[in-house]
Amino acid sequence: MQFSTLRKILILFLFTFLGATFLFSQEGIWTVEAIEFEGLEKTKENYLRQFLKLRKGEEFLTIHLQNDIQQLWNVGTNQKVAAQVDSLANQKVKITFQLQEKKTLLPILNFGGIKDNVWFQAGFIDFNWLGRGHQFLAFYQNTDGRHGGQIFYKIPFLNRKWGLAFNLLQWRSREPLFFPEGAVDYDYDNLSLGVTVIRNFGFRKRLELGGNFFRETYHKSESQVLDNPPGPNDLVQPKLSSKVEYIHNYLDYYDFYLSGWAARGIWQTVFNIDDNSFFNSLILEGKKFQRFGRNGNLAIRSRFGISTNNNSPFAPFVVDSRVNLRGSGNRIERGTAQAILNIEYRHTFLDLNNWAVQGVVFTDLGNWRTPGGQLDELLSRAELREFVGVGFRVIYKRIYDAILRVDYGVDVFNKNQRGFVLGIGQYF
Repeated sequence: MQFSTLRKILILFLFTFLGATFLFSQEGIWTVEAIEFEGLEKTKENYLRQFLKLRKGEEFLTIHLQNDIQQLWNVGTNQKVAAQVDSLANQKVKITFQLQEKKTLLPILNFGGIKDNVWFQAGFIDFNWLGRGHQFLAFYQNTDGRHGGQIFYKIPFLNRKWGLAFNLLQWRSREPLFFPEGAVDYDYDNLSLGVTVIRNFGFRKRLELGGNFFRETYHKSESQVLDNPPGPNDLVQPKLSSKVEYIHNYLDYYDFYLSGWAARGIWQTVFNIDDNSFFNSLILEGKKFQRFGRNGNLAIRSRFGISTNNNSPFAPFVVDSRVNLRGSGNRIERGTAQAILNIEYRHTFLDLNNWAVQGVVFTDLGNWRTPGGQLDELLSRAELREFVGVGFRVIYKRIYDAILRVDYGVDVFNKNQRGFVLGIGQYF
């Protein structure tokens, strides 16, 4: 009796397996009768449907189903994605995507801190405004005791081809500028208004064309290290800028893990209204992510930038703990070209239903061309900086990009140069 029951179970399993195999292998025979979503709370169905390759009335292809599942991960607003395929009469199927959404309307309570540079932000952001993937951000920022803020609104997909973005920024900080006599601190203000038109080529490639009017103001700070600091006491520069940015994004998301690669190139031209001069810059950046086993994630970022080589203290590329070399400090050096390599390995030690904890080891390597210098300085040891360190991440998976980051970096060539870096989100 027991053997007979076991035999029936095996036969039933065999027919079920063969039936599923037949369903998923006979491409062109089965057609899609319906596509449904379960678990939607905020996101609109018609917004998600534009990302799908499967269409009602068209043939069912398993490779399209796999691509659609991954694309729903890549949208970024889902914590869990699964699909159920039910066979119907007349060789038709119904597909049900089962989703668990993340919270995307969030308060902004960001902060960062390194020696001589403390900042915080307070406001709100929504990565899924109106349930259609719009991004809306507004915050107040205090940097070095100076007040600023930003309002940003982006519609990545007005339709499958076009998008728009608007930006209003008031940036105020304290910036060191470098003269032969030494560093001079300036109170820096940047008030800018910009518009960007987005041309999407599918969901992996896009071209952005932007225009911006901004006014930069430099005022020499009262507190200085030098007794008689050089440089102008005040400088006001109204400017117009244009930007062309091309993005190739082949990153795949698996909750907070990443796999694949991405690349972008940015060409920017700035016109100084006062002296009718032009300033150009080019930035090329690549990212590569590789998963190791279930818990490991290798992350690599390379960045090359070059600009008009003016012999000026107002050089565009900086050595900064917040953007490229963790532990280095605030704006410790400037240049007119840069080559950066960031490598970090993230290992998840704890992965619960809603929480995760990662440990990180990293190395940040960079070189600069001094203002007015030669391009071969990028290959010179004189300007080379390398920081190595460790850190950890506390991740709350129910909220979009809710990652607390803490890193500690040390200069390989100067052990006295070191520091903590705090922030929200992964470093890159």
